[in-house]
Amino acid sequence: MSRTGSALSQPWEGGYSGEPNQTHNHLLIQAFQQCIFNIKEHLSDTYLFLLADAKGILLDLEHSESLQCMVSRSPVRLGLNMSERSCGVNAISEAMKHGGPVYLPPEGHGSPFFRNWHCFSTPLTIGNQQLGYIDVSTINADMKSELVAIAKLIPAHIASCYQEQLAAREAAQFPVNLTDRQLKVLQLISQGLTVKAIALKLKIKECTVNHHKKIIFDKLGVQSSTEAVSIASRLSYL
Repeated sequence: MSRTGSALSQPWEGGYSGEPNQTHNHLLIQAFQQCIFNIKEHLSDTYLFLLADAKGILLDLEHSESLQCMVSRSPVRLGLNMSERSCGVNAISEAMKHGGPVYLPPEGHGSPFFRNWHCFSTPLTIGNQQLGYIDVSTINADMKSELVAIAKLIPAHIASCYQEQLAAREAAQFPVNLTDRQLKVLQLISQGLTVKAIALKLKIKECTVNHHKKIIFDKLGVQSSTEAVSIASRLSYL
């Protein structure tokens, strides 16, 4: 797979927003690159992968080596506004419009460049947070089924990578110092043990377990055991 991010020669009706905010979207771009790196060796045909932010601005792209010449002659580059108003109907603009996954055949595109492409785009979300959009495209009509399958799997992988990197950054910026006893209590909480069961296992009083829980909750900034386990997992304490 190759990456193409330089200004390209072919005229384009759409607008550019300049270089994307790499700092703000750094984790998303890293997650995208890690995901594509992990799956590219399993691909049986040529593909083009596009990553756009929540506003539809192109953040990154990856493509098969065999597409290098085609992509280098195209108008697709970092900072391209993929909205329908800027560059015509495309899979990302349709995913933005409908708020969900969209398959767009070659004849459905408004851009000349994509009129040979079968494209599937889907939003990237974590909970209620809109991260951006992913587009997986191929020029081989026989690969449509594989295309859709890949495009449906990628968002979950990217979201997982994004959360792991976010947790690592948070842990580095805001370290939470838990004692060995607090870590043990937290581990038992994650296993579903009650306060009484934890007290029996550690041979301490229930009020002592509750005291440890309160301190753990305060340090993690949470209000419940479920939240504590979730945050602790993200921070690699479990």
